[in-house]
Amino acid sequence: MNERREDHGTVQRTWLERLGQALSGEPKSRQELLEILREAQQRHLLDADALAMIEGVLEVSEMQVREIMIPRAQMVVVERDATLEEILPVVTESAHSRFPVVGDSKDEVVGIILAKDLLAYFQGDRRRSFNMRDILRPAVFIPESKRLNVLLKEFRASRNHMAIVVDEYGGVDGLVTIEDVLEQIVGEIVDEHDVEEEIYIMKHSEHEYTVKARTPIEEFNEYFGSDLSDEECDTIGGHVMRQFGHLPKRGEAIDIGQFRFKVLHADSRRINLLQLILKDEVQAPAARRAAPQ
Repeated sequence: MNERREDHGTVQRTWLERLGQALSGEPKSRQELLEILREAQQRHLLDADALAMIEGVLEVSEMQVREIMIPRAQMVVVERDATLEEILPVVTESAHSRFPVVGDSKDEVVGIILAKDLLAYFQGDRRRSFNMRDILRPAVFIPESKRLNVLLKEFRASRNHMAIVVDEYGGVDGLVTIEDVLEQIVGEIVDEHDVEEEIYIMKHSEHEYTVKARTPIEEFNEYFGSDLSDEECDTIGGHVMRQFGHLPKRGEAIDIGQFRFKVLHADSRRINLLQLILKDEVQAPAARRAAPQ
């Protein structure tokens, strides 16, 4: 019994010695460090979530803003000359807390407004006269090549939570938030304004849907009357990634049988959200149920 304890103690000391070497300049490569950390997880010295976050931190140091930014076409913005009545529907429907303010076009971001700053216009019996310039905050502009670890440090130092991404000519390419960066480390962050957890599929029209990547294939098949195989993958995201043959980036699309999938959100480890387009030859579920037998 004592010999077993001594053996276990020897193995643990050996691993700790290797970790100590890692922290003092060894190992020689990032891959060697990851192997040591994964070995620690296998020995239950780290749990899976902790290992995933450490891997996320290492990946963030090598990623650039262009890999995670929200493209210009998907930005929710308000116009500089918009009235309070025009702004409120945008704020309430999107449930965002910060909004880029644009001038004559989306290529001209003149500042940022915070949703909380609008509350002052609804205090008391008499509303204040609204003037966008009274609440306009300066926007932060960054190149699409900026590394995420540098951006996160700047976010913390400046207390900004949003930056506008510009290309080499100064045109607006998109935006990135501190939440986008943190999600690369801790995974998808869900708040009280996000879609309910149990809702996997959102219908936008008879032919267009938004599908969470973690939707069970069984539930997907039941909803659409399809027969996608669940032998090798449990989720629709896993199935789509397997068909791609690689981890796709935002904007990549693929046809699988009667469906066209487009990646709406993905990080360096997984697909998170998909757009689904039903091809012309496919009936939407509602239409299929109404078809004569």
